[in-house]
Amino acid sequence: MIAGAGPTGLAVARQLQRHGVPFRIVERSARPFDGSRGKGLQPRTLEVLDDLGLIDRFQESGSDYPALLVHRPDGATVEWRMDELHEPTPEVPYPNLLMVPQWRTSELLAEGVPIEFGVGVTSLEQDADGVRVTLDTGEVVTARYLVGADGGRSTVRQALGVEFLGSTHEDERMLIADVKLSGLDRAHWHVWPGDPGFRLGLCPLPGGDWWQLTAPPTDTPVAELVAATDPAITITEVGWTSQFRANIRMADRFRVGNVFLAGDAAHVHSPAGGQGLNTGIQDGYNLGWKIATGNTTILDTYEAERLPVAADVLGISTTLHRRHVAADPDAMRRDDPALRQLTLNYRGGPLTAEHRPTPGRVQAGDRAPDAPLTTGHRLFDLMRGAHPTLLAFGWPDTLPHLPESLPVHHLPAAEKQAWHAYDTQTPTLFLIRPDNYVGCATHNPQDVINYLKQIAQ
Repeated sequence: MIAGAGPTGLAVARQLQRHGVPFRIVERSARPFDGSRGKGLQPRTLEVLDDLGLIDRFQESGSDYPALLVHRPDGATVEWRMDELHEPTPEVPYPNLLMVPQWRTSELLAEGVPIEFGVGVTSLEQDADGVRVTLDTGEVVTARYLVGADGGRSTVRQALGVEFLGSTHEDERMLIADVKLSGLDRAHWHVWPGDPGFRLGLCPLPGGDWWQLTAPPTDTPVAELVAATDPAITITEVGWTSQFRANIRMADRFRVGNVFLAGDAAHVHSPAGGQGLNTGIQDGYNLGWKIATGNTTILDTYEAERLPVAADVLGISTTLHRRHVAADPDAMRRDDPALRQLTLNYRGGPLTAEHRPTPGRVQAGDRAPDAPLTTGHRLFDLMRGAHPTLLAFGWPDTLPHLPESLPVHHLPAAEKQAWHAYDTQTPTLFLIRPDNYVGCATHNPQDVINYLKQIAQ
């Protein structure tokens, strides 16, 4: 049972679907979310979407972030970027942040997923065999596991009694709204600075004629606010509107028995840096394949892996938020490589098996890099799907008997870009987990066999 059909819950559902695990997903809201809110998809999330077979749809729906055009009080304008656009490399095919309104992200993830709208969780009880979930329809459902992906005010988290550590800053608020307008070019993200901070921001959203408006909190109607800033701009329609408040918190546990917390139910972020939605999708991507194993030891690794990652990401987004509050001149810069989430790793964790005496740059626990192959395919093509994958670099001998369900790909020395991507110079075996992190790196096939037994269903 999945509570919450936002991007996090849908990522769990997508993983369960392709592993053939039956599930129900309920969403308290009567209809899909229709706002732009979390509009930035980081490079690592794009790789997740590639693995789920959705990357083409997202690229069709999104765009690169436009350059900022700062409208100074003296009438002059200055153009600059939060981060320079990066060229794809063999190892990183999606190097840039992709702008996709959150409603569209949810819509694409939801295709083919049987969401039950207007149905929420009210209470739960659990024992060693599963969870009894009471829905607000009066139905009581017995499920093996429950995933609470039901947002920052999570009913599931509250029912578990899990602490939500952190702080809420009532005096740090922001108005966010989706608007249609005339009188402004869509080639830029327009910003009007204030004193201090900023007065107004208008960012064109891809796939239509909507804009995302951001401004300090105000009781002034949106149309009047914009007209007072620039009379040449006319607001023609106002859609989804929200008053954001700085709420920076994290659950002290991500698993209690047979119940798991993910996404905003486990951690809430400042929108600065575009980390929250991305971290939630990757929570779901990590958790889904582990639920499919039904292996409680593997399920324990969800918290062990994702809680430290969420804590690190929360620190990054909080630092950026504090810069905004302090009106730091560089508050809008987004060129820290950590924001792309490609370097997040599980090194030293319970599902990492690094057996080489002298590991290279890519180690067990790291994201598995991509690389083009001489066949015309890419490593990501080989790894795509619900299975682990064995990459055998220059392996000279016959491998021992392995499960027929395990794809094994021999990469001879002629595959120079793959060898470079994995920083290996000698015969090496890399076992890639179903979520495309390196699980085991070794020179001994028995280590692969042992690892496969560890993650077996």
